[in-house]
Amino acid sequence: MRMTPPDSAGTTTIVPRVETRPDGATTWMRSFEPAMLLWLLLIAILAFLVLSPMLRLVFASFEDRVTGAFTLANYAEAYGRPRYVQALFNSLALGASVAVIATLFAVPIAWAISRTDMPAKGFIRMVVLGAFIMPPYLGAVAWMLLAGPNSGWLNRIWIGLTGAETGLFNIYSFTGLAFVIAVYSYPYIFVFTNAALDLVSSEMEDAANILGAGTWRTTLNITLPLVFPAILGGIIVVFLEAISLFGTPALLALPARFNVVTTQLWQFFEFPVKVETAAAYSMPLLFITIGLFGLQKLILARKGFVALTGKGGERRLIRLGPWRWVMFAYCMFIGALSVFGPVIVLAQAAFARAWGRGFSWANLTLRNFEYLLFEHDSARQSIVNSFTYAGATAFIAIGLALCIAYIVNRRLVPWGGVLAFMCMAPFVIPGIVLAIGFYAAYAPPPLALSGTATIMILAFATRFLPIAYANSAAGIRSINPEMEEAVRILGGGRLLAIRRVVAPLLKKSLVGGWILVFIPATRELSAAIFLAGPHNRVMSVLLYDLSEEGNFEVLSAFGGLLLVATLIVVAIGFRAIGRDFMLRGN
Repeated sequence: MRMTPPDSAGTTTIVPRVETRPDGATTWMRSFEPAMLLWLLLIAILAFLVLSPMLRLVFASFEDRVTGAFTLANYAEAYGRPRYVQALFNSLALGASVAVIATLFAVPIAWAISRTDMPAKGFIRMVVLGAFIMPPYLGAVAWMLLAGPNSGWLNRIWIGLTGAETGLFNIYSFTGLAFVIAVYSYPYIFVFTNAALDLVSSEMEDAANILGAGTWRTTLNITLPLVFPAILGGIIVVFLEAISLFGTPALLALPARFNVVTTQLWQFFEFPVKVETAAAYSMPLLFITIGLFGLQKLILARKGFVALTGKGGERRLIRLGPWRWVMFAYCMFIGALSVFGPVIVLAQAAFARAWGRGFSWANLTLRNFEYLLFEHDSARQSIVNSFTYAGATAFIAIGLALCIAYIVNRRLVPWGGVLAFMCMAPFVIPGIVLAIGFYAAYAPPPLALSGTATIMILAFATRFLPIAYANSAAGIRSINPEMEEAVRILGGGRLLAIRRVVAPLLKKSLVGGWILVFIPATRELSAAIFLAGPHNRVMSVLLYDLSEEGNFEVLSAFGGLLLVATLIVVAIGFRAIGRDFMLRGN
């Protein structure tokens, strides 16, 4: 209603006001910001990196390679031979075996470090970190030198001590393959378990002790069940890591004359390339991965794992007495399997004229490094490629993850949960399956990115996007939105608030995320072996090529260069962020 001014007679007329409400389009236009275009562009990039390759992979599995028509012939070809089916079962058995062995390695170490008075805990953490940053295929090379039939160092020592005709170990076997993968996968379970144990108070353990339970019974019946969800999460990650690895099975399984899924997929990429058959063959791997996480949710939904206390929990260390030295010896034994022994044998081979001659001044040489750095056709270029691609990967992954995490956390667009799911989806996609999806989507025209640096960088960025997103999302949640609103009240836009407020506050978190993406990108092999061209090979691919040549001295030297470069990056991370940034639980 509105009143008109009084007329000459002093009469005031009340006239009803007709209110018009802006329609939806008008409201959206008023709330529209220039930054909205950036958000839409970022969402499109995310769909390009994650959705498009996966959808193309599924469609390719049903396409005729000549006509493009719908067909089930690809699945018939992929599983039409018994050895193809056997490779799938081999992978499942391998994943289960690795998960069991890695759990036996990791859980006692995590418990000893978090809950007991075992000595030298900092040193043991560094040993676990050493196992984490050692490329699995480089560890496989080391164990080929240590436990190769008859010629391996351990077998030669055994034969020399016992006079036996044959060695005790054979790394070229299913058991050897499972063992080698486990000694470089157990840090995943360690991280999950150690982080959970650090959050559990000692109150229920003290109550069990008061009621007469001993240390070991309390640990088995109280402590470990409380952190079972974390252990289960680590087991699933290790299982997926085991079935998706290519380098280690290629080095150890193929000489033993048995296949796993990844080596069989590689054979589909030999000339002539059978992308459609490979896509069909990779589908069960994808469904198994998704099913595992569904099973995890089902198991955890049936039980409660929450410890309720009325005050902050206190953690008291368990005094093991003489047993603390037993636990220390066990941790050192695992360290010898994963770090000490492999590093020593790799160093010996890298500086040796012939690694089988042993340690002697006459056998010492720098020739292997000289050959790699100054004479090899592609060694130097592969080093440049590795670090260039890894750096670009880290920048793309961190930049995209930070923006998407900001969009989701500040609820700038509807259906933010879908964006978060898309960022984390590559976590449940084995790297080799993701590589096949990228090949199917972007190798053919019109993009024709086959064998280019672009397709490798995009695949790497997608592969490690979950690491970047988890890091960025945790940082964004720690920042109060009121500081950004203050910038906007003073006339600044949202992009200015991100540049002047959010980014500076997340500086350390972003540097840590960048390093956490950079390191695995420098050693990625499962995706690189499928996507690399003849002129853009990276160090991981060249290492695999050198292993096929059988020149262990040059191979060890090149692996040593990669390992030293990785250690330098980790040291920079220690200096800038803190010594635990590599093994913290987010």
